Amino acid sequence: MNLKPYLEAFRNRRIGTLLILGFASGLPLALISSPLQAWMATLHVNLKTIGLFSLVGLPYTLKFVWAPFMDRFAPPILGRRRSWILVAQICLSLLIYLMASVNPALNPGLMGILALILTFSSASQDIVIDAWRTDVLPEQERGLGAATYVLGYRIAMLVAGAVSLILSDQIGWPTTWRLMALIMLLSSIGTFIAPEPTGTITAPRTLHQAVIEPFKNFLTRDHALMLLLLIICYKLGDAFATSLNIVFLKETGFTSTEIGAIYKIGGLIALMLGSFTGGLLMVRLGLYRALMYFGLAQMVTVLPFVVLALTGRHYPTMIFAVCAENFGSGLGTTAFVAFLMALCDKRYSATQFALLSALSAIGRVFAGPFAGILAAHFGWVTFYTISFATSLPGIMLLYTLRTNTLTLKLEKDY
Repeated sequence: MNLKPYLEAFRNRRIGTLLILGFASGLPLALISSPLQAWMATLHVNLKTIGLFSLVGLPYTLKFVWAPFMDRFAPPILGRRRSWILVAQICLSLLIYLMASVNPALNPGLMGILALILTFSSASQDIVIDAWRTDVLPEQERGLGAATYVLGYRIAMLVAGAVSLILSDQIGWPTTWRLMALIMLLSSIGTFIAPEPTGTITAPRTLHQAVIEPFKNFLTRDHALMLLLLIICYKLGDAFATSLNIVFLKETGFTSTEIGAIYKIGGLIALMLGSFTGGLLMVRLGLYRALMYFGLAQMVTVLPFVVLALTGRHYPTMIFAVCAENFGSGLGTTAFVAFLMALCDKRYSATQFALLSALSAIGRVFAGPFAGILAAHFGWVTFYTISFATSLPGIMLLYTLRTNTLTLKLEKDY
């Protein structure tokens, strides 16, 4: 086997930079979920208040609203994308440090405001990191770049989620958050070493153009509506299957410790392995074949949960089901992110990627309610069988789009 095509992708700053930027993207998101909830629970903040804090994540779903502004304007520091990334990272570091000085039990309102500004800054950072990644990566590196970014993102989730919880018992929550602020600031090293895109990219000249042209540019393409349907459907089966996995495992008789060790830790490792394997394979497969093969793998790896639902509490089956499903999901996510990058026009990559990624989240948003109804009425075996079948429309759409002129570059091997 010739490893040269795979190793060549590591001989530039782009891939290493994405590891750091992925970490910078994952850290603030992880901090405002489990660690903040744990801090508030430690101080005996009431459950209603803790529940309301979930609303601070709203900017992540609305980031396409201000993405055109970031396409049109840029601070005169490090370039069109890196300047915004640096501004966002400095704001994030300051906000995390300020939150360390607030007692969420005494000042929940102030903590809520700071958390909302934090998620706005974090969503803004994601907008421009996605745009930079789209602008700078050549076609043959998109899969590996997406996988490396996900790896950095997941490492940050572990640091902010698991490590911060452990540290809080030793040095307290305020000091832990100050340490996270320092780590966030150090991650800006990735922004300074990140290369600029090659070639000339013409930015929108007016804010009106930045708002209207991304929509017009995409919707005037051949088969644009089918592409939008593919974006919604490609990860739909995966979203259905994973939406109730923990509930299923609990009802099957597995303990919280077993679920934490196998589903959370083992599943995370399998997910990262799947993402990285997908990135390496895409160097040779090309985008279309990766989307098809990984989509099929993502669909088939749901089936072990059908077997687990039939066998009941069986550890080997549970371990295999969790690892297989997460590995397949990692493969599919890598190809899917590369697909979104391929669809973006570099002039409007911040706006278009934000819009397309928001569209792809529709499946995750609506999967939960429908999944609950299906599982309650038909049982787990039928639920996971339907989850398997839900992936078929995405595969069929992908195959149909293979034959039209718009997606000829999806067929082209790298």
